[in-house]
Amino acid sequence: MQMVPDSYYYWYNRFATFISVVLIVASSATLLIPSLKHVGSDFGLSFATLFLAVLQLIYSSLIYRPKARANPWSATLLSAMLLTLTALTIIHNSGQFSSWFMVAWLILGFLSGIFGSYGVVGYSFLITIYFIIEETGPKTNGVIDPAAAASVIATYAVGFIGYMIWRTKFIDQESMRVKQLTGQLRSKEQQAEILIESITDGMIVVTPDGLVSLMNPAAAVMTEWETKEAMGIDVQLVIKFQTEDAKDVDSTENPFAKVFSTKEPVNETLQLIGRNGKQQIVSLVISPVIAHNSDKVNGAVAIIRDISEARAEEKRRADFISTASHEMRTPVAAIEGYLALAMNERVSSIDQKARSYLEKAHSSTQHLGKLFQDLLTSAKAEDGRLVNNPAAIEMGTFLDQLTDSLRFAAEKKGLLLDFMLGVSNHTSNAEKVVKPLYYVHVDPDRLSEVITNLFDNAVKYTETGKITIGLTGNNDVVQLYIKDTGPGIPADDLSHLFQKFYRVDNTTTRTIGGTGLGLFICKKIIELYKGRIWVESTEGSGSTFYINLPRLSTDKANQLIAQSTAQSTTPGPGPA
Repeated sequence: MQMVPDSYYYWYNRFATFISVVLIVASSATLLIPSLKHVGSDFGLSFATLFLAVLQLIYSSLIYRPKARANPWSATLLSAMLLTLTALTIIHNSGQFSSWFMVAWLILGFLSGIFGSYGVVGYSFLITIYFIIEETGPKTNGVIDPAAAASVIATYAVGFIGYMIWRTKFIDQESMRVKQLTGQLRSKEQQAEILIESITDGMIVVTPDGLVSLMNPAAAVMTEWETKEAMGIDVQLVIKFQTEDAKDVDSTENPFAKVFSTKEPVNETLQLIGRNGKQQIVSLVISPVIAHNSDKVNGAVAIIRDISEARAEEKRRADFISTASHEMRTPVAAIEGYLALAMNERVSSIDQKARSYLEKAHSSTQHLGKLFQDLLTSAKAEDGRLVNNPAAIEMGTFLDQLTDSLRFAAEKKGLLLDFMLGVSNHTSNAEKVVKPLYYVHVDPDRLSEVITNLFDNAVKYTETGKITIGLTGNNDVVQLYIKDTGPGIPADDLSHLFQKFYRVDNTTTRTIGGTGLGLFICKKIIELYKGRIWVESTEGSGSTFYINLPRLSTDKANQLIAQSTAQSTTPGPGPA
């Protein structure tokens, strides 16, 4: 019966081995050196002591280790028995119960408790048998030695004490693992609780039924709900959303409802309405909890970040840019006008050198005006102030007409311009298929701005070859693309291309120049219509910019066209 960890038994065996070595050396000396025989008698050393010590050493050296790997308790118990017999032999040879080695015997008795009841009983049994043999012989005349009786009683006492103390020191390996796991789980739970409580962003965990099962203090502050009150309540009652422009969010468009229906994460910016009416702009990320190897949604985790201050700062920055750009456009336009007059031969006479200076100044002024215009447009795009009048337009006709107006700019640089209808960029010309009408709901002026911007970039960066404007689609998406045969875009730049003020840093871009806002504005305009814009390019093999827009059915498009026609023909109110 194991009472202590395995290491205790290994240390006990080392202790027994050390005592054996000491006894072997001492016993051998007293037996081989005549002058030391009296020392051997005084310390109870004899041939029997030497024999038991050698047996102990052989056992510890050759047998103990492989046996201890299987069961250290039983292996060490045998070692303890040999040590106990050796100690009893020394006590017998050095004065029996009055020997001062009885102190060492009692120490061994205390240590026998590490073997449980088996060790204590065996240890007590040996001293009891020895006591009976010594105290019932003819030499005692029936008189029991008080020292002997006291030694036996002390042996029982220290054995019992050792048993009671050592039994609390051991936990079996399975129990130890359970205890460690329990401690780890408790520690993990505490760590998780501390982390959740410390997160400054709001965190809400929702059950598959849409009920709140966890809400941290930050979320409680944002929603103005007490954590205890919110538990078990429908999350759509606890968290009420509006769009940033204060429009109510339909229940089917609720972010939590979308996560459970689509089983996909949701990342949106909305206005959160607190229980007591507090309003704040928040960035919301909701992730579904899906079990491994299963498509069942077991809940959702929402992270809510208050970005009201950031939005306010963005608005202040956008207002400043808008005001500055608007105010600066006036003097720049005036300078541009005066420069144009100065270069007009009918108005003024200047020599050729002065004219070249004025032309450069005029070109720089035009570039500055374009920069201010782009800054103003980007600021409006960011805060939703872009003028937007969407209408149902048929992309085939729209692109055909727009391509005709752009053709001159391409031909002026010696480039060909193709318009391909109903052909994917990944489809050969031999696979042309006549497609149905491609209707989209966009502002034609804004879409024209995007396509023109992409086309102008293609012309600027393409020295030879052609530019292709294509249109294709399916039942859900209308896709248009603009492909060039220019130098291409490095792979490292592709992911940053639509960021504000980002420009590919190479010799060509530095020579041509630009504001770094054109593609950013294009992205914002396309996203305004729930579309997507991206680029595919291989350096040295040209680039292709793609635009995907939601497709309107013909019936829906005709309905929108009829409504627009009716509104434009409806007479306004007459004079009062």
